[in-house]
Amino acid sequence: MAMMSVKRSTPLPADCTFTPEDWKVLAQYWYPVAKSEEVTDQPLAVKLLDVALVVYRAGAKAVVARDLCIHRGTPLSMGWVENQNIVCPYHGFSYAADGRCVSIPAHPGAKISPRLCLTIYPVVERYGLVWTTLNGTDENIPPLPVWQDPDYLSFLAPVIDINGSAGRQVEGFLDVAHFAWVHTDTFADRNNAFVPSYKVTRTDYGIHTDYLSTVSNYPKGMEDPSPADFKWLREYDVYPPLAARLVVHFPRGKRLWILNAVCPVSARKTRLFCPIAQNFDKNLSVEEACTFNLRIFNEDREMVENQKPEELPLDLQAEAHIMADKTSIAYRKLLKEMGLGKQYTS
Repeated sequence: MAMMSVKRSTPLPADCTFTPEDWKVLAQYWYPVAKSEEVTDQPLAVKLLDVALVVYRAGAKAVVARDLCIHRGTPLSMGWVENQNIVCPYHGFSYAADGRCVSIPAHPGAKISPRLCLTIYPVVERYGLVWTTLNGTDENIPPLPVWQDPDYLSFLAPVIDINGSAGRQVEGFLDVAHFAWVHTDTFADRNNAFVPSYKVTRTDYGIHTDYLSTVSNYPKGMEDPSPADFKWLREYDVYPPLAARLVVHFPRGKRLWILNAVCPVSARKTRLFCPIAQNFDKNLSVEEACTFNLRIFNEDREMVENQKPEELPLDLQAEAHIMADKTSIAYRKLLKEMGLGKQYTS
């Protein structure tokens, strides 16, 4: 459940790696910052858009706050949770889940000013992840309707950190021409590099692409039971600025859903979270599936970390394009329309 009535005002970080204009746009959206299972009564330090945050549980409720005690600026992630309150390790100030300071040990009988209040952010737990927004209001978390559907096996792929921009990572997820070259060791074939024409549609939420090809989605080394003339449909949906979803249509009604959900830690650091659901092979080893997906993530990571310029160019004259790039071109145009930088963004 979202905690929408919150006190928060997040200024531009002093050490911000984004342009002020880009940061203000990006701060309006929701992003995952941690896996639900790792959020406990032990405070966890995370970062979103260069803003240091602390994530913890007050009872069953996940809390996201500025990682900063307002007394002397100590990170609250260095402290602990006691009686559902987070305690600063420097002077013992204690804060409730709504941000109110409830204890000052040096002055136990004094009235506590309501100004002594942490910045608390809205929280939604969905798809096994904790989501938040710095300055947004309306919830805009991308849909994954089959998550925890009894007909599906749902799991989180390993979280991966990428020393590259979130824009480059998302565009790489949408790229269909790189399969034969980047993923030749996992599922693709360099003898099948042809990219058939496909259609890109603008939607009320972003972009939809239907891509039909003969590139199998079965891992290398695994028997591919699909008919020889089978065409694989891959449906891409882009939820700007930095989320995308893929549905792969296997033979006989089998479906694989993948949500590419990134946390833009900074302009050139990205944390990738990836909820996955499938309605087949429900007895498979999740550990093996995670290992396979991690191999794919690392193949992509190597490309993203070495691209230049590091940020995603929104000026379409800055890089060359081919017909296979229709989705990424539409994505760049959409980001520019949202007010992100004319030349580069992360």
